[in-house]
Amino acid sequence: MFNLELLIRDNIKKLKPYSSARDEFSGEAKVFLDANENSLGSPLTKWYNRYPDPHQLAVKQRLSNIKGIGAEHIFLGNGSDECIDILFRCFCEPGQDNIIICPPTYGMYEVSANINNIEIRKAPLLPDFQLDLVHMENLEDAHTKIIWLCSPNNPTGNSLNRTDIEMVLNNFNGIVVIDEAYINFAQQKSFVQELAEYPNLVVLQTLSKAWGLAGLRLGMAFASQSIVEVMNKVKPPYNINQSTQELVVKALEEVGQVNDMIKILVDMRNALAEVFESMPTVEKVYPSDANFILVKIAQARKIYEFLLTRGIVLRDRSNVELCEECLRITIGTEKENTALVDAMHDWFTLQTN
Repeated sequence: MFNLELLIRDNIKKLKPYSSARDEFSGEAKVFLDANENSLGSPLTKWYNRYPDPHQLAVKQRLSNIKGIGAEHIFLGNGSDECIDILFRCFCEPGQDNIIICPPTYGMYEVSANINNIEIRKAPLLPDFQLDLVHMENLEDAHTKIIWLCSPNNPTGNSLNRTDIEMVLNNFNGIVVIDEAYINFAQQKSFVQELAEYPNLVVLQTLSKAWGLAGLRLGMAFASQSIVEVMNKVKPPYNINQSTQELVVKALEEVGQVNDMIKILVDMRNALAEVFESMPTVEKVYPSDANFILVKIAQARKIYEFLLTRGIVLRDRSNVELCEECLRITIGTEKENTALVDAMHDWFTLQTN
């Protein structure tokens, strides 16, 4: 049975979180003389001399309306990377506990685990980029605290089988994190609506992809109220700055515009995949539920370097397990995609001369 108390690090249970100036009163106020801010303002036209809301209530309420869940189930991080790091710091004892990842997958799970001195156990995906449930189960022990799943997966682009994810959720007594950074581009339903069914579930999402707000650095973790409360104990008091909160609230009013952009990107993704499938030496264009495609092609590294000479930057994944000779290509604007295709034709022309 899942028992959250058994997973929380002892020092985190005893931790008395920092109490910010804005935590120590309730109600309305007009004169703030509590936080040692510069009361004369700032050199900007828009003043940012006051500390931001440490609880990001306006953002969470807007997200609550969009996602259809209570604000108490939402944790906001300075990008999803902060959410990832805080989950390690809440639940994994350095030098003692371990986590399971399923490569090829998002690299920050491993980086953050190493920073926090957490053992990493790897259950590589099967050749079809789906979970190896038997291998995962064999890796588990009493010190396995978190299983990290990325769906749609980065860098492969595919969604993990929902029944396999449910199998993990139902049979693992630790935390299961499903990273849904690319869920807006997929046909698969988000697991956010399943929080009530799975008390050990944490769903990560971001405003960096479909919402086009990568520069603002806002990541979201959706979980039980109990898990969110633990994460809030550990986070810095003002981790989401004021300008980000203001701009995000404004952006979240434009759901229709974002849905239109998603449709355009998906159509361009499918069109670009078809073009690459027709190119010589392309062995495979993998199915994608994200805003990128993974292409297996002969001389991938040389193509990557050639494209750099044309000012085009892709992601070379040739050295990643199961992604040998693969390039990951983000869907750009129509003009950018055309430039890429033209450069690829130039490459093939040079190879035949």
